[in-house]
Order: sequence, then structure tokens, then C-alpha cells
Amino acid sequence: MPNSVDVARSIVLFVVAGVCEIGGGWLIWKWRREGWPGWWGFLGGVVLIFYGIIPTFQTSQFGRVYAVYGGFFIGLSLLWGWGLDGDRPDRADVVGSLIALVGVGLMMYWPRP
Repeated sequence: MPNSVDVARSIVLFVVAGVCEIGGGWLIWKWRREGWPGWWGFLGGVVLIFYGIIPTFQTSQFGRVYAVYGGFFIGLSLLWGWGLDGDRPDRADVVGSLIALVGVGLMMYWPRP
């Protein structure tokens, strides 16, 4: 079983990757959909490059890392939308996100031989 420091490091990497992907996408969204200046879109593209690099610091294999990241993405996207755009998640959003996080937690941190 992974030790608590390894699990904490892994979770931080998932959160940082999520902030970069969601943040970069959000900046591009604001540029394209809401008429924000072009440099916001450019900045979003740069931030998305970091999203592509950060998962490479995970210790597991590619498929598992990206599958598990998907669960983190669900929860982080809802939090981002609530915090920055005021779109409060409803009960189904919260329950669905928790189910996804429990599932990916099993995938990533379940003890393996």
C-alpha cells in the first residue's frame, strides 16, 4: 500500500493538473465565448501545456493516471464553476462527483502485489 506521503503527493499532482486544465480551458472559453482579449486565450493555451506536463510526475502508468485524473477533473470542474462562475452544483452533481472520486481512489491507491 502506498504511504501517506506518496498518496498526498499524488493527490496534489492531480489537483494541480486539474487547475491547469480547467483554468486554461476557462481562459480560452472566456476569450472565445465572452469576448475577453486575445491574450487571455494565449495564456490559456500556455497553462494547458503545463497540464500536459504535470501528470508525468505521477509514479503509476499512463492509462491509470489519466483514468484516475478524470475523476478529479469531475469534482474540480464543479468547484471551479461554482467558485468562479457562480454555478452551484446540485445534489446529483455532488453525489456523482463523490462516486467518481471513490472509484478513482480505488483505482489509484488500492494495494497491489
